[in-house]
Amino acid sequence: MGAALTAAPAHADEAPPAPDAWVSTTPEGYYRFTAPQVDVDRLVGERPEVVELQGNIGPRGTWSDLAMDPDGDSYATMFGPVEPGLYYYQYTATMADRTKVSFREPSSPVAVTSQPTWNTVFVPGPEVRWMADVPDGGEVTTLTYASRVTGTERSALVWTHPAYEANRGKPHPVLYLLADEGQTHQEWAELGRVPQILDNLAADGELEPMVVVMADVNVADPRAELLRSLVPAVRSEYRVAVPGKRQAVAGIGEGARQALEVLVSDPGAFGSVGSFSGHLEARLNRPVVNRINARTDLLRLYVGNALDPAHNATETVLRTFEAAGVEHQFDGVDPDQGGTWDTWREAVRDFAPRLFRPVGDAGPREGHLPLEEPYVAPAPGTVTTPHVDRNGIVTFETDTRWADAKDVTVWGNWAPNGAWFRIPMTKVGDRWRLTLGPLDGFHYYRYVVDGVDHKDPADSVNTLTDVSPLFVPGQRDLLLADVPEGQGGDLSVLTYDSAVAGEERSAYVWTPPGYDAERADPYPVLYLNHGGGQSWGDWVEVGRAPQILDNLTLQGQVEPMVVVMPNGNVPDFQAEIVDNVVPAAEAAYRISSDPQQRAMAGLSMGAMNTLGVWLARPGEFAYIGAFSGFVFATPTFDAAAVNEGTVRARMYTGDVSDFTYEYTMGLLELLDSNGVEYDFDGVTTGPHGFDTWQANLIDFLPYLFRDA
Repeated sequence: MGAALTAAPAHADEAPPAPDAWVSTTPEGYYRFTAPQVDVDRLVGERPEVVELQGNIGPRGTWSDLAMDPDGDSYATMFGPVEPGLYYYQYTATMADRTKVSFREPSSPVAVTSQPTWNTVFVPGPEVRWMADVPDGGEVTTLTYASRVTGTERSALVWTHPAYEANRGKPHPVLYLLADEGQTHQEWAELGRVPQILDNLAADGELEPMVVVMADVNVADPRAELLRSLVPAVRSEYRVAVPGKRQAVAGIGEGARQALEVLVSDPGAFGSVGSFSGHLEARLNRPVVNRINARTDLLRLYVGNALDPAHNATETVLRTFEAAGVEHQFDGVDPDQGGTWDTWREAVRDFAPRLFRPVGDAGPREGHLPLEEPYVAPAPGTVTTPHVDRNGIVTFETDTRWADAKDVTVWGNWAPNGAWFRIPMTKVGDRWRLTLGPLDGFHYYRYVVDGVDHKDPADSVNTLTDVSPLFVPGQRDLLLADVPEGQGGDLSVLTYDSAVAGEERSAYVWTPPGYDAERADPYPVLYLNHGGGQSWGDWVEVGRAPQILDNLTLQGQVEPMVVVMPNGNVPDFQAEIVDNVVPAAEAAYRISSDPQQRAMAGLSMGAMNTLGVWLARPGEFAYIGAFSGFVFATPTFDAAAVNEGTVRARMYTGDVSDFTYEYTMGLLELLDSNGVEYDFDGVTTGPHGFDTWQANLIDFLPYLFRDA
């Protein structure tokens, strides 16, 4: 046997030091990656065009790319706050010819996975305490044995329960875990965290004192390798049971197929069998089925959602077992992830406590779904981009215009808190395709083709922005969903002459449900401004302002108001808004000219413009909202007049990932030092993006035109 692989234990909620010297964390829970340019150039052989962090950091663990921007003499990026869990990642450089070179931080330990450029980082938290390090856990050793199949020396990892006794009279039960094709036996520990899972189960008294062998049998004759090589080798080194009821086997993918094949070929060799994303090719007959049922205590199947490559194969196995009368249990479809280590770790956590002892509940875990029919993906060439199925699985597909591209990704706000990741697409014929999920709520996206951004060519509805919207109905972003047809407000376009810009311009105008152009009392009005590089369509096409207003109005959370979303791309915004936009809006809609019934808000540059009007023209807009905004230098203003003319002013900012965060904090100091009254309820978790600003708008609207 080899040396023990135990690691220094850490408190369950305390992150151990990252093995990667390029990684650091912030107090807010962000992970920062900083790669020196000199090291990157040396590792890849030249200066790359682009450097990215790649890993299972996307939605539901999807492999995604995050740009590392040049920052002085380094490439740097940051994302978070990172949810607890295990992440694996690598650095990848894209060269001028679009070839890619992946690498790791040179001083970090060499990976024991099948991907030598990967590193892992475990982010602790209460929800993943079940796979955190435990003091005084079991021991993990390396077993080296001679393979009778290959004639070579092979290895496996062996975990022994803390109560394991090498000399006890009754042998310990044993579980064999078989890796998938292409995986190594070490991945059970590094990516599966099986030792930690077992340690926690043992500490909680939920595990029989057993031995667990983590192996792969990726050889020409896996059955012989398992039964004639691995099992005898384990029995010669450990006090474990002979084949039979006290012996169990489970596996992932190809390893699961091997476990099921042995179930059929050698009924009773293993009293318990588990299939994690597996399939079965062996045929069943009545004598075999009778032997399986008589000699097997537990046969339990696990599978991920439609993204699991074994999803439909598992459905076939279930139907085969049902038709043949094989007694089995099904854990149900894990709705949250496909064929990933997140799925398989949870399968180990569920399967191991069921072994070698009676367990009452044989059904699926809470929240898991039935598997009643195969998943049928949209046929190539038929996708209306993007296609959303009833479970939130989303399929993107391009047309054939990028058939000669070398790489295509989908860029979207699906990083933590609305930041932006690029998810690689796969070429299928002359098209590029991506299926991911389940997604939930509002997203916006575009394609990146060989490093160049492209709006989805299939989107002919949203024409004023460079991204396209995607709303997936679910539990999130309910205020961003469309209300039932006919119940919301109306969206119209106001055309007005701009003396500042010297042209005719447009603004979107939202009017509330039941808007009455002849109403005796004019409606209060909010002028809502976009940001730099945006257009008068961004609050509609990306910001979902009409949906937010519809929902809040129908819920009685806001006063019925008119909202004007003008074009702020002018050299003199104050003159534009006061002399052009406001008079045109008041002429076209039944809105008030009373400053007490006027509000103004904006995001980023729009927030800066709003602040400029507020301070320079006190009393013209009684309600002010600034989302990720600040003022340049130290403007001259009359603080007393500002306070007197303001009913309420609310300041907002994203967190440390919002590049205007420090500037906004400086704005608050400026207002405080001058005695200007305002509200600030703290930082909005999120970057300089629409997820942050939508949250700001949702908070801001109920304060308008109300006394309380």
